[in-house]
Amino acid sequence: MSAALKSDLTALDALSDHEFRMEVRSWVETHYPPDLRNPPSRLHFSETKVWYHLLSDKGWLAPGWPRQHGGMGLPAARQLIMIEEFQRHGCARNNDMGVSMLGPLLIRYGTEAQKEAFLPKILAGEHIWCQGYSEPNAGSDLAALRTEAVLDGDHWVVNGQKIWTSLAMDANWIFLLVRTNKTAKKQEGISFLLVEMDSPGITVRAIRNIDMGEEFCEVFFDNVRVPKGNLVGNIDQGWTMAKTLLGFERIGIGSPRQSSYALKRLKTLAEHAGAMDDPIFQERYNTLRMDLADHNTLYQVFADRVRRGEPLGQDVSMLKIHQTELYQRITEAMLDVGAEEAALFGPINGNRDLNPAGQFLQSRPATIYGGSNEIQRNILAKNVLELP
Repeated sequence: MSAALKSDLTALDALSDHEFRMEVRSWVETHYPPDLRNPPSRLHFSETKVWYHLLSDKGWLAPGWPRQHGGMGLPAARQLIMIEEFQRHGCARNNDMGVSMLGPLLIRYGTEAQKEAFLPKILAGEHIWCQGYSEPNAGSDLAALRTEAVLDGDHWVVNGQKIWTSLAMDANWIFLLVRTNKTAKKQEGISFLLVEMDSPGITVRAIRNIDMGEEFCEVFFDNVRVPKGNLVGNIDQGWTMAKTLLGFERIGIGSPRQSSYALKRLKTLAEHAGAMDDPIFQERYNTLRMDLADHNTLYQVFADRVRRGEPLGQDVSMLKIHQTELYQRITEAMLDVGAEEAALFGPINGNRDLNPAGQFLQSRPATIYGGSNEIQRNILAKNVLELP
């Protein structure tokens, strides 16, 4: 990290939380590319790399990484402020698997050689990562994965398949959960492996979504040879490490951002359709608005825990359930209000704020990714309500 970046971070340390928020807000409003605000779907790295490099050059790409590794070294409360301000401005999600998932794991579990080899290239945008977790028969029950790695001299030989691999077509590296012990219990015998995507034997096939976009992929491994030194941590300890990657995931998915944005778009659509004066629609809209206010209050309960440095308990699953189902109810109202125009595949009259079909389709998988809502309810039943 340059002396100038260190000086900038020191200056940020001296700010109050409010001053820090205003500094982030001002910089984002000045520098974020206007044409990338509130994208209707997940963008590819070719579209977001300008923003990625702006953050990297500013030294703001990795808020949670320690400063000795090129991060901002921010406490959780200030990381949350940055997330909230980015969401407030409608910033597109970067290809962040390397920054938010792999980087923290390497910092905690990686060897010094692995940190030196991989961390700087994540920050520079040279290595773009994807996550190889889910499989056709191992989604919410991830521990049932069957992709295996067998040690052969100085290499691991990997065979199997991963699915729903976000933006794998953009990545040049993938981090994998692989089975290295078939006789152990399914939560055991799993290891964590780093694999270069151009390795012989890897095939990537894009999956076309219902909105005709290509965000997810299938990734096949046919006798892929991976250097022995690309194993992170100890053999058969990958499950424990992988769980540490998910610390902020549920509070992130449970953020009010999606529902808040959708409710604004619902109001804009209703004004366009002349529905705002309809008392039946007004009742439905106000119910959704109050549900969002309730969710904001619930979110602040968990956000305050993060700000105080307290661990999040299993009850954080409530956030994911409530937010994603509210998001779906709002977009269902969009279809009703949009009437025949809601059948359009793209925005109405080219206005990106009037895109009921697009919003509806984006909301459909929200209750599945990040652990399906059925699984989240089981977590709450078992660990919070202590039901049998």
